[in-house]
Amino acid sequence: MATKRKIYKFRQGDILDVEEYHDGNYGGRGKPRIKRGKPTTEQMRRVNAMNKARKCRQRLLQYFDFGDCLATWTYEERNRPGNMKEALKDFQKAIRIVRREYRKEGRELFWIRNIERGTRGAWHIHLVVKETGNTLSILEKAWPHGGTWGTKIRKSKMYDEDFTKLSNYMTKDEHTPYRKKDGTEGKSRIKESNYGTSRNMPLPDPQEDSLYRWPKEPKAKKGYYIVNNHEGINPATGYKYRRYTMIRLDKKERKKPP
Repeated sequence: MATKRKIYKFRQGDILDVEEYHDGNYGGRGKPRIKRGKPTTEQMRRVNAMNKARKCRQRLLQYFDFGDCLATWTYEERNRPGNMKEALKDFQKAIRIVRREYRKEGRELFWIRNIERGTRGAWHIHLVVKETGNTLSILEKAWPHGGTWGTKIRKSKMYDEDFTKLSNYMTKDEHTPYRKKDGTEGKSRIKESNYGTSRNMPLPDPQEDSLYRWPKEPKAKKGYYIVNNHEGINPATGYKYRRYTMIRLDKKERKKPP
């Protein structure tokens, strides 16, 4: 069975995001590949959710910092949209105003958002944007439908060094279980959701390598340290995978959050 490694370089190599996995192409030398069963709908849903969270996390690594803004736009009950199409129009109108204000300050707007309708009928929009020094004021002026809440990413409950918590939070949907205070899981509190990002945040292509064997544990490249090593089983293939992020040591000293 072949073992593969993908390395994504972010921030000019200050951050390396690594994926190691079995590709499932196995059989004796010179023999045909053993066929796998077709993944179920539920398995593919889980894989798609993993990929969505991965790309969100990688965009956060490439384009955002711990001092940037995590905000929520809420709706007053009388202003709630009738459906997701109306909510999208509300967001698009508001984000145009935000973009215009950023341009006035000579800044490019990057954003990640998730529109959510709760099981009890309430609507809100979670939003990550670059901090300008008066970002919250801009967001408040752009949103006439309800309240605006915001904080810096590092001050939120979603802070961690490789943005895993925040990416999972930003990509949750009606299939995401609600985690109770006692650690158990309950039914999702989301009836429907719509995730999206600004178009000006492309991701670099990874460097791909073949490995002779599955490494017992990840090893940091010289000059880097490892954060958040995660191992699991791909629900579609049934094979192991591993993900970890390496951050340059001198970057840690320069940008260590207070």
